[in-house]
Amino acid sequence: MGILIRNAETVALLDPARREIRGGWVLAEGGAIAAVGRPGEEPAGVHETIEARGCAVLPGLVNTHHHFFQTLTRAFPGAVDSELFSWLRSLYPVWAGLTDDFARTAARTAMSELLLSGCSTTSDHHYLFTKRCSAPIDGAIEAAAETGIRFHATRGSMSLSRKDGGLPPDEVVEDAETILRDSRRLIERWHDPSPGAMVRVALAPCSPFSVTEDLMRETAELAAAYGVRLHTHLAETKDEEEYCLERFGKRPLDYLADVGWLGNRAWVAHGIHFSSGEIGRIGGAGCGVAHCPSSNMRLASGIAATLDLAAAGAPLGLGVDGSASNDASSLAAEARQALLLGRIRYGAARLTADEVLRWATRGGAAVLGRDDIGRLAPGLRADVAVFDLGDIAFWGAGDPLSALLLCGPLRVRDLLIEGRPVVREGRLLTVDLAKLRGEHLAAARSLAGA
Repeated sequence: MGILIRNAETVALLDPARREIRGGWVLAEGGAIAAVGRPGEEPAGVHETIEARGCAVLPGLVNTHHHFFQTLTRAFPGAVDSELFSWLRSLYPVWAGLTDDFARTAARTAMSELLLSGCSTTSDHHYLFTKRCSAPIDGAIEAAAETGIRFHATRGSMSLSRKDGGLPPDEVVEDAETILRDSRRLIERWHDPSPGAMVRVALAPCSPFSVTEDLMRETAELAAAYGVRLHTHLAETKDEEEYCLERFGKRPLDYLADVGWLGNRAWVAHGIHFSSGEIGRIGGAGCGVAHCPSSNMRLASGIAATLDLAAAGAPLGLGVDGSASNDASSLAAEARQALLLGRIRYGAARLTADEVLRWATRGGAAVLGRDDIGRLAPGLRADVAVFDLGDIAFWGAGDPLSALLLCGPLRVRDLLIEGRPVVREGRLLTVDLAKLRGEHLAAARSLAGA
């Protein structure tokens, strides 16, 4: 028995040989895509039908970089008009009050917002641990099971405090032994390497200015031993570049290579300030890049060389980044921003809507090391997003796929993950949003000291 999504305005294949199927359909059975086809060839006897007339059907979107806990400090006074380093210095003392309960509430909020934007798979980079926030990743994994989202949890870390030459204050850093012990625990308890996995774990020291070189090396060795992926921030700002040159005597990418990270099991967030030679190196190594255009604009960090990175061979996906530097968790909105910002750098003819939609789907899957999601093809997991093009913002649109990015604000109408309905007719089925809103507001006020 399965679910048939039929009569779509378009089913997005986004392949060079076949862009879309007008009037097409998608059949989900047993958690996988059983078939995709043309009008008039629909199978009979399915369990349930979703009518998609006037809708665009896409693979579920993939978010490759986020900080869930930051939903509690959106548009935070004192950090609204700051660039990265001053922004972090303003918020570290606030985040020091984070608790496990607050982090779980923030995770459920971020996941809910992502789901409503059509995102079926997300990662989260949680690097902030305190005495009252010692198991936030376990809570986020449990929240993912509740909300129904496919989740790549990354165990972040900060070990280099301000007194030792880093950026974070003492109260939000951990020692290396604690970090590595908890990293092993999380992998052994939660990581699922099998195809179709709903939960995977990666290791993610925060950045060159918040962890030691030894921890970077030891984390790479641990990840290799367990066969998990690596993630960190890199080449986000000129400040970071200057920090690396002053502290290590090398540029950020050279630092990454010297600590054993420059390879196809790693992906970096932002990747803005690379030279042309460095773009070739990161692409040649197969190291992925999470492109975060809204955050890059919000913090005035710069414009990533996305097409050059992709041409060099780097897997490229999109990330909404933290909801205090974006300040939203909509992957659909991020795709629009990626198109518009990218055209500032490359021109309208070179960067197409189709290319950005690929970054938002199969590109993100590649960044996370997955070949079982990100496309609408038989045998892949049934993560399917249905977007209604009937809103006034889309009236008169001739190309439905381009309209997804070029026209008005976008929210998913229906979303299947692993073949299960998670959003139906625009309503999130797995979360009581009214109740969550009250919990989130209380947590945000408490964290802010209001």
